[in-house]
Amino acid sequence: MGQHVLPGNPPVEINLKRSGRARRISLRVSSLDGRVTLTLPQGVSDRAGLAFAAEKSDWLRRNMARHGGVEQIAYGTRLPVAGVPLILSPGTGSRVRIEEDRLIVPGDPDRLCARLTGYLKTLARDRLAEASDRYAGQLGRRYTRLTLRDTRSRWGSCSSQGALSYSWRLILAPGDVLEYVAAHEVAHLAEMNHSVRFWAVVTDLYGPYDTQRRWLRTEGTALHRYRFEAD
Repeated sequence: MGQHVLPGNPPVEINLKRSGRARRISLRVSSLDGRVTLTLPQGVSDRAGLAFAAEKSDWLRRNMARHGGVEQIAYGTRLPVAGVPLILSPGTGSRVRIEEDRLIVPGDPDRLCARLTGYLKTLARDRLAEASDRYAGQLGRRYTRLTLRDTRSRWGSCSSQGALSYSWRLILAPGDVLEYVAAHEVAHLAEMNHSVRFWAVVTDLYGPYDTQRRWLRTEGTALHRYRFEAD
């Protein structure tokens, strides 16, 4: 179980899982980030599963290319912050900072992913809290708390108790997209549905939102391709 690499050009990283409910070997390429999952039924060996994956290697690489694949964060990676592509670069000092077209992450290279993730989450929290506070003030409602997660199925949510939750990867999206998501979730403080009344509240808070909503549908999945876990 765990991570395996299928040799070839390019090598394919495979997440191997076993399922008691699976009746046959299955391969899946995530439409979000291009990650490959190989699921095995009980009784099927890892070797047999990897042999199956090797037989499907051409199909795997075609699908990974279509989804853009996974990009491991490293110095030299071009990463969008608030929609602006920045080149991750080493530097001096103790503070992560933006300088022109570079995102400077000083310190131990082995700590790059951890330091960068901490910086991005702090930036995301600051901007989402500011936007949520502003829209909640416009609406005359209060939310109970704000949390950040790395959700793959939704960009934000609002509970019936008024708790807001956002994907911290929104900090990678253009600023107007982040603002739209904040307005969308705050609108649920008044309308816990997606009725005509709800969308009217979103419009009152944010204004026209079709462009931002379309961006999330067409470009948002690319934000999940960046892998921040250190290998």
